[in-house]
Amino acid sequence: MSAPAPSPLAIVDAEPLPRQEEVLTDAALTFVAELHRRFTPRRDELLARRAERRADIARTSSLDFLPETAAIREDDSWRVAPAPASLNDRRVEITGPTDRKMTINALNSGARVWLADFEDASAPTWENVVLGQLNLIDAYTRNIDFTDERTGKSYALRPNEELATVVMRPRGWHLTERHLVDADGQPVPGAFVDFGLYFFHNAQRLLDLGKGPYFYLPKTESHLEARLWNDVFIFAQDYVGIPQGTIRATVLIETITAAYEMEEILYELRDHASGLNAGRWDYLFSIVKNFRDGGPKFVLPDRNAVTMTAPFMRAYTELLVRTCHKRGAHAIGGMAAFIPSRKDPEVNKVAFEKVRADKDREAEDGFDGSWVAHPDLVPIAMESFDKVLGDKPNQKDRLREDVHVEAADLTAIDSLEAKPTYNGLVNAVQVGIRYIEAWLRGLGAVAIFNLMEDAATAEISRSQIWQWINAGVEFENGEKATPELARKVATEELAAIREEVGEDAFAAGHWQEAHDLLLKVSLDADYADFLTLPAYEQLHG
Repeated sequence: MSAPAPSPLAIVDAEPLPRQEEVLTDAALTFVAELHRRFTPRRDELLARRAERRADIARTSSLDFLPETAAIREDDSWRVAPAPASLNDRRVEITGPTDRKMTINALNSGARVWLADFEDASAPTWENVVLGQLNLIDAYTRNIDFTDERTGKSYALRPNEELATVVMRPRGWHLTERHLVDADGQPVPGAFVDFGLYFFHNAQRLLDLGKGPYFYLPKTESHLEARLWNDVFIFAQDYVGIPQGTIRATVLIETITAAYEMEEILYELRDHASGLNAGRWDYLFSIVKNFRDGGPKFVLPDRNAVTMTAPFMRAYTELLVRTCHKRGAHAIGGMAAFIPSRKDPEVNKVAFEKVRADKDREAEDGFDGSWVAHPDLVPIAMESFDKVLGDKPNQKDRLREDVHVEAADLTAIDSLEAKPTYNGLVNAVQVGIRYIEAWLRGLGAVAIFNLMEDAATAEISRSQIWQWINAGVEFENGEKATPELARKVATEELAAIREEVGEDAFAAGHWQEAHDLLLKVSLDADYADFLTLPAYEQLHG
């Protein structure tokens, strides 16, 4: 038998990693190259279409359900494919990056599902991209036990039947992988690298384990983008010789445009669809991004003042539940991001009650499951859903036919009484600098002020600073949101961080870079579509 042909992709500007040859095989890279060749031109067209749609919103300050797809919404006969057994009960899902410790802890957490994240909870260093894939392979082959050299603590997987089902999240369409280029020197989209390597190595292995290749699809903005993913799935299943419909995808409805196309998104993916998820911070970021020219009626208050009980957020989540259950899909709720304190039980008590109330509301609204960021929150969320579900795997039989959402309800930002505050500006600057600094060090999931923050947090933080300044917001203390005020707050925060962490740690970090980047994307007249695009240019490794 002849040796496989060399891959048509080249690895550039990357230091060799231990065991990378197990992930970056010629056969796997050839598959990724084929995805790139076939589908990147369509991805590029869809990114251009995003810009055109944004320009339309800038002109009209409005969105509506699509008239050209009304027939899909009005046809009551179609359903998504039934959920496979391993993805039928999703009452609690834990999220996090694919480092070795998190992989074991998430699989062992007691949650039904682990969202293994190559997207917002993972800074895309080459090491994270490749070794994250290796950790998943090792988990499926039970070769992942290890001892932490720093603490001496040992980590090992529980028996297979006790492990969470993995749903892997690749990067969004807008991101590229600079370390993997084609013959013309063009980088491959990060989505194809993450999906391709994972699917190629693990699809059959997962089937042998009684599960399958399951995915979360992030940052989707339209049903046409879902159609592209569906075509990728059809090609990929044929390529490796597994049955059509083996792949299952859950789409994050975390952009305002996708909220108007939920049924169409499920329809495009119907043979591969398993549900929709309500993603809070990216959704708010998307509202600011798309309606940033819309005047005072679209100005959001402090991010923590926008709860899931806000009228426009309830419209979005209730429409999601109704849409999913009408079509036989799972509706998955939002994130409980609290990180328990090992020092302050009173903080934990208050936070746990808030988490419990949030999960009770989701379960009572008809969601089939929800997200948590920390293993200690799994029992709390589980209790909320157990009370409602009992022995049932889900509540897709609750059709929520009482829900009626008009187009304007989804963008009724001015229904909120809360207003932007000076402390909200300070918090946005604090969280923005601290998160970006960690991201530049290769960390995508970061505990800040007892909350697990990811890239979506930084996006809403910098977007709010930008929006408040451009809308000329006046805070309750009489100060006006200006570039000068943002710079003053950022300077004060940088000095506070220097004092907090000490000179050595400050010098060893990326604090000044993070400060400068936050101000750039918060103050530039040209609003950057994604913070992670300029940040990636500064990410080492």
